[in-house]
Amino acid sequence: VSRQLKEEIRRGFARLEDPLAGLLAMLESSSDWKGKGHSLGYCITTELQLWIKAHPAVLQSGTKLKKLQARALGMLSQCPANLLDPLISIYQLHTADRNYLLEHVSHLYLQGNYKEAAILSIKLKLQPDQDVEKMCTPLLLQDKANLVEDYVAEYPELQRKLLQTLDTWCDPSFNIRDITRLYQGLSRYKPEKFNRRVLSKLVFRLLEKFNVDSALCPNVINQRHLRTLNYLFYKRFVEKTMTEENWADHIQSTVGENRWLQGHLVQSLLRHCDAHAVARWAQHCRVPPEMLPPAMAEELQKLHIQDRVEEVTKADNYEASKKKDYYQLPIPRENIHFLQTWEETLQCWEKVLQPGQVVGVDMEWKPSFGMVGKPRVALLQLALKDEVFLLDLPRLLEQAEAEGEKEKLSHFIQMLYSDAAITKLGYGMSGDLSSLAATCSALKDAEKQMQGVVDLLAVDKQKVNGLSPEHSHKERGVRQPEKGLSLLVQHVLGKPLDKTEQLSNWEKRPLREEQILYAASDAYCLLEIYERLCKDPESFDLGSDLTDSLVGKQSKKPRSKKQLNKQEAPSPSGKECQGPRTEPSRPPAPIYPQEFSVVCDNMLQGLGRYLRCLGVDVRLLDNEDDHRKAAEIARQEGRVILTSGLPYQTLRSQVGEGRCFSVNCSEKAKEQALQVLKHFNVQVSPSDIFSRCQ
Repeated sequence: VSRQLKEEIRRGFARLEDPLAGLLAMLESSSDWKGKGHSLGYCITTELQLWIKAHPAVLQSGTKLKKLQARALGMLSQCPANLLDPLISIYQLHTADRNYLLEHVSHLYLQGNYKEAAILSIKLKLQPDQDVEKMCTPLLLQDKANLVEDYVAEYPELQRKLLQTLDTWCDPSFNIRDITRLYQGLSRYKPEKFNRRVLSKLVFRLLEKFNVDSALCPNVINQRHLRTLNYLFYKRFVEKTMTEENWADHIQSTVGENRWLQGHLVQSLLRHCDAHAVARWAQHCRVPPEMLPPAMAEELQKLHIQDRVEEVTKADNYEASKKKDYYQLPIPRENIHFLQTWEETLQCWEKVLQPGQVVGVDMEWKPSFGMVGKPRVALLQLALKDEVFLLDLPRLLEQAEAEGEKEKLSHFIQMLYSDAAITKLGYGMSGDLSSLAATCSALKDAEKQMQGVVDLLAVDKQKVNGLSPEHSHKERGVRQPEKGLSLLVQHVLGKPLDKTEQLSNWEKRPLREEQILYAASDAYCLLEIYERLCKDPESFDLGSDLTDSLVGKQSKKPRSKKQLNKQEAPSPSGKECQGPRTEPSRPPAPIYPQEFSVVCDNMLQGLGRYLRCLGVDVRLLDNEDDHRKAAEIARQEGRVILTSGLPYQTLRSQVGEGRCFSVNCSEKAKEQALQVLKHFNVQVSPSDIFSRCQ
């Protein structure tokens, strides 16, 4: 708003006998204030709010204020959201009679204005005097879960009541139609968004957000455990990819002493096992005998007489002879070190934190099977060329805390990730770091500070032609196709990873030998993949774009996170790998916005709109569009691609040199736009602003 307009508005207030009544009269007769954005009505209202602070004498009280408050209240349910706070402040609605306010909101609710009633309740802090189920039910039916979250955000008691209500609706015996029937004429009703699965996800999100004990929602927790139980039976008896020991661990921790789940366990066992096996597993999981069919009593008696553990099902997993079909660690077993003390760990860090070192990094945690909260890392694997270190994080954190040096571990990990002279190899490192931050809160900013990182997940976004996966599956007779890191290992090194231990309980100690070998292999294979790709990228059909990101001389200058996709690093041997290079180019010649044409990848619509305001020729992808559509448009129309994150690697290989630019997705649209304009030397003049149709 211009200074001249502000001064004119304030002079207008000074001339009015009653500025507060004058504002209401203006808003009641105005037509433009009902639109979105900063209308003239909004400017006048916010200026009055500021003007009152300098002229407190205009504030009303008594009967006159009550009349103004009644008029203002009537306006609140119709006005734009940005006018709510200024009007509530100007007319001191927080001081109005609470029963009168509740009555007004109730009237809105009865008229079917559920959203408006909820927003006004939040603004006036009326929630403690309202029925949380009554207020939130129609909002959930209209798929307004975010508004429901806001409604209970500041009231722990209401959070618990809401969660208990949602959990009741998730009881299998509860008929959800009993709720929906009451709101049959509801506008914008979305029945597909109101079912047990959607409600269950909402409950888990709210439990985590509000840090509420999950015991408050037994129905949702039981249903999630039941899905886990079914998944475990599928992995063991249908897919046949889980060992008996892993399966037994997870079954026991999932079912526990829960009678309802024990009943479902028995039903599943009866479908998949013979009588002897059912009796054995029922005994193993402490299922009460009375829950078993009568025919099982005799089998249980036999087990008691034998008083020994027998093998229940034949081992369906691969035999030792098939080990040759999977990736094998090329280092001796004695070079794998399981570290549980700080004395051992300090020796590890001395070797790892060496300039020029290349480290394969991986992490393991107990599968959560969709339960509340992020998983906590149970094992951190660091692989060097000749040895692998497995760090028992829970034990080390416990020791550090007992010694009063709680930050000791996070300090070392931050040193590793922030040192540009050490190359860290990972696969999907963002997820690993997220779990690491959940394990050790001091590491919550580690991802922002990391340098010298190569995430081999980017390779999966490229064409890596190695061993044909279809051919190799047929040869090896593997039941399930490889995916993720295992598929990349198969492509590059010829054999996949043995993922049998992936879903094992990584918190249980001592770790089994199979777990130790699996964990070491997961980290060490990254070194071998990296070295192979650096030495012979052409064999895997890698273009120069990916080669540049993996090879070359390590820069000593610290790099920001947005440059990591393009970071160069040494090979595991410490020698410089040979690959195509380009000399630093001079800044491009200046151009005008009208000459600059771009296509913005999905999720960058804000940047696109900002550039269009400055006169740039912009095309925007929708969020549902495939990233590859940006490359098609760029080639057909001669546009520059603006993208961010992993798609950058793929898209830049599909257009000419310098025709794809990666912006920092964590920055706001304005900062992104400035970054783009500076990189392409676009010169914006005042006449360019709003020169294109918005």
